[in-house]
Amino acid sequence: MKKNIGSKLALYPTPITVIGAMNSGKPTWTLVGHIGIIGHDRVLVSLAAPHFINSRIKEAKKLSINLVDEALLPRADYVGSVSGNKTDKSDVFAWEQGEGGAPVIRDSPLTLECSVVDVYETPNFESFICAIDNTYVAEEHLDAEGKIDYNTLKPVLFEFPTYHYLKTGDVLGKCLSFKQAPNPRERIG
Repeated sequence: MKKNIGSKLALYPTPITVIGAMNSGKPTWTLVGHIGIIGHDRVLVSLAAPHFINSRIKEAKKLSINLVDEALLPRADYVGSVSGNKTDKSDVFAWEQGEGGAPVIRDSPLTLECSVVDVYETPNFESFICAIDNTYVAEEHLDAEGKIDYNTLKPVLFEFPTYHYLKTGDVLGKCLSFKQAPNPRERIG
């Protein structure tokens, strides 16, 4: 029996990311757990409206989405805990400018460089709808076929509302490989 716990945002965990944007010739960064896929060619980055980085993103119409692994986590957590209005976060990460103009964290195992195509506003939030311009992956996280290997990449996950960081787990099976129709009365576990 399931219990109704009200209107809760419960689609967690999600990968934790550091969003980057240019600010007068240098980068600014913030930690973001509210990201999503909205098609095969679009992603969404949702930020609280008061964030300093929002105006920089709207001005440049470019941002980077940098996946966080365990090695990057302490610095990523830091950029999420201080405001860009009060703190210059440009030197927290070694970075380079991507081909599209957004700042790319060198130590991030995977970075999406994006162009903002729309901004969707809801009360207290701005959600940036982005087209993926470039995807940069550390070579040690590519398999023999040149595809991303998440078994080696192991992005850190974020869980809300407890604000915990989680490790990625084991492979359970290949997608679309459970070809037998399940018995709806069967209980697993």
